[in-house]
Amino acid sequence: MELGAFSVSLPVKDIYKSKVFYEDLGFHVFGGDINQNWLIMKNGSCIIGLFQGMFDKNILTFNPGWNDNADNLESFTDIRDLQKHLKAKGIKMLTEADESSTGPASFTIEDPDGNPILVDQHV
Repeated sequence: MELGAFSVSLPVKDIYKSKVFYEDLGFHVFGGDINQNWLIMKNGSCIIGLFQGMFDKNILTFNPGWNDNADNLESFTDIRDLQKHLKAKGIKMLTEADESSTGPASFTIEDPDGNPILVDQHV
């Protein structure tokens, strides 16, 4: 089962200070909009999202259909198929993708320790 590109989404108190801090670690802005209080930053193949005022916990994020440069993949497992597979394994969905839809969708689960996992397909 291929989940797609991986990143960690971090809630931050001050996006401007966090941006500078991660730039000092070698990250550069890869996407997002600091005026909307969110940035995606990259260092090599490491991707982090900085989000001010949007959620309370760190979130593990997977993007089916994307590589680590946010390029669309020709072949990938659709999010609805991933969701069906996980549900069949007994994994509880916190939010669900509409299985009758196509294209972009997302679902959310938690690991056994309560860590949120977002699976977010953009294509």
